[in-house]
Amino acid sequence: MNTPRIRRTGYRRSTIILAASSSALLLTACAAIGGGDTRTSSASLYREDITVGLLLPDRDTARFEKFDYPTVKREVASLTRGKGKVDYANAETSVSKQSQQFRRMVSEKVDVILVDALDPKRIASEVQEAQDAGIPVIAYDRLAQGPISAFVSHDNELVGEEQGRAIDEALGDRASGSNVVMLNGDPADPNSAQFKMGALGELTNRVDIVQQYDVTKWSPAVAKRDMNHAIRSIGLRNIAAVYAANDGLAGAAIDALKKAGAIAIPPVTGQDANLDAVQRIVAGQQYMSVYKPFVDEATDAAKLAINKVQGRNIEFDGLTPDRVDSPTQKDIPTKLVPVIALTRNTIKQTVIADGVYTIRQICTAPYAARCVAIGLE
Repeated sequence: MNTPRIRRTGYRRSTIILAASSSALLLTACAAIGGGDTRTSSASLYREDITVGLLLPDRDTARFEKFDYPTVKREVASLTRGKGKVDYANAETSVSKQSQQFRRMVSEKVDVILVDALDPKRIASEVQEAQDAGIPVIAYDRLAQGPISAFVSHDNELVGEEQGRAIDEALGDRASGSNVVMLNGDPADPNSAQFKMGALGELTNRVDIVQQYDVTKWSPAVAKRDMNHAIRSIGLRNIAAVYAANDGLAGAAIDALKKAGAIAIPPVTGQDANLDAVQRIVAGQQYMSVYKPFVDEATDAAKLAINKVQGRNIEFDGLTPDRVDSPTQKDIPTKLVPVIALTRNTIKQTVIADGVYTIRQICTAPYAARCVAIGLE
């Protein structure tokens, strides 16, 4: 699989450049509002009866139904003074179902499509059909192939770096030569290769990767089977840490370790900041997750979708400071949203501060005492 090539503008570790980007965005937005792009007609610029097609991949990942869809819907309404709407469909892990949903949106002539592709390669023909019909497509979260107009996601390599760094930090002086099991994401998902690349960049030459598994469709059931195989092959006591690419895989790995008789769970990583993962972190069962501000990602995607339909070219370019190459397209305008390591020490500053969860939601009865112990009260 070809790993998408990302050319970042430097926001990852530079607040100075972030501030500069924000200033540039303000200036370009003002230029657009002031009519800086004379090629755009006023009728197009102020059109608000816009239908945004939103195609999400599954219901197992909690964020999609709880945050991504509601955020896109709310932002589209806000940007169009309530005249715009979202045509939403969830593929429920079925590639063929997502294809049908995509084709329906094209036939019904939605104005723009946001798609989180289950299979970025197989969706390319549908993306081409949309372009032929004059409907722009914005790849959301995963980089779809075909002639897309833009890509909105998180810095996926940095996700892996945060996960790998967390394992290194958790093991400390014991890291050198320690046995680590890797549960990577779906090999059909281009993000998986970037997560893995970032993690290996932090772990190579520090630990021994004794078993690696690519988990088809990000299935927790498959991950649990793979973890059980690793336990039998290596021995429960010989596993120092588990790299799990997301929280669903982390939960499956932890369940397998507990059922195998583990009294103390070794450090296990995750991603997505699912509520059950945050609770496992509170309880000391999962070492960390990666919080990807999905509300920011969804908000940016909705802005790009509306701006693209309205023809706000200057502002549209200002919202995509990065560039990505896919196997089928070069220099795709891209917005990469930064990520944050979520541990016991950062729960307040991340998911609580952003209103993703309340302390009451996290600190239910089984976790109340642990919450008090780490200052969540």
